[in-house]
Amino acid sequence: MHIRAESLILAVRAHGEHGAVVRALTADHGLQPGYVRGGRSTRLRPVLQPGNLVVGDWRARTDSQLAALTVELVHSRAPLFERPLPAAAIDWVAALTAAALPEAQPYPTVYATLSAILDAVEAAPAARDWAAALVRYELLLLAELGFGLDLGKCAATGVTDDLAWVSPNSGAAVSAAAGEAYRDRLLRLPKFLHEGGVGDWPQILDGLRLTGHFIARDLLTGRPADALAARVRLVDRLNRAVA
Repeated sequence: MHIRAESLILAVRAHGEHGAVVRALTADHGLQPGYVRGGRSTRLRPVLQPGNLVVGDWRARTDSQLAALTVELVHSRAPLFERPLPAAAIDWVAALTAAALPEAQPYPTVYATLSAILDAVEAAPAARDWAAALVRYELLLLAELGFGLDLGKCAATGVTDDLAWVSPNSGAAVSAAAGEAYRDRLLRLPKFLHEGGVGDWPQILDGLRLTGHFIARDLLTGRPADALAARVRLVDRLNRAVA
């Protein structure tokens, strides 16, 4: 097996005394793990930073063997980790993608959208221009992995207007009128998710609560707790930024 491709670093785990197992996302070959010799060295640590764009070269004798990986830095986002909010955003989207996606299956739309999210975080560290896009990215991951929400019409009446809620069980939208009696059991559907635009901060936070419910239930069940911990840190920092 030999793959050479641009890729986004998602996760790095120490392996042995000096090496690291790296998980990186490519456009055409999906999520690929590899062992980087000397990956914990002072030379390679800044390269193996989540969010960085690299050219990866994976080589293995068989497809079932953990490949040896070498990397060449294309674009570094390491300076963003000096700021708490963009650092939290990159930590979360990288951890979520690494934990949720199966290996070696191409998800070109996920790759392109994740690249755009990282570019947006880099361009606007204050979050106003990327927080809504982050919610949409979480919805995209849910849909790509077979857990998409049905936000186009009311599950109870079939109407497409005045959608205000989402069932936490079915993931289907509910209109304001149909859901009024059950509002304490439903999740808010922010308008920007079905009407377009970027939404205001209350809508964005509602969107994060919505996607967070289904990510925890459907994507990260049984996965390492540190992925969800990264999301908690991001939401906490967004709440503080809004306040």
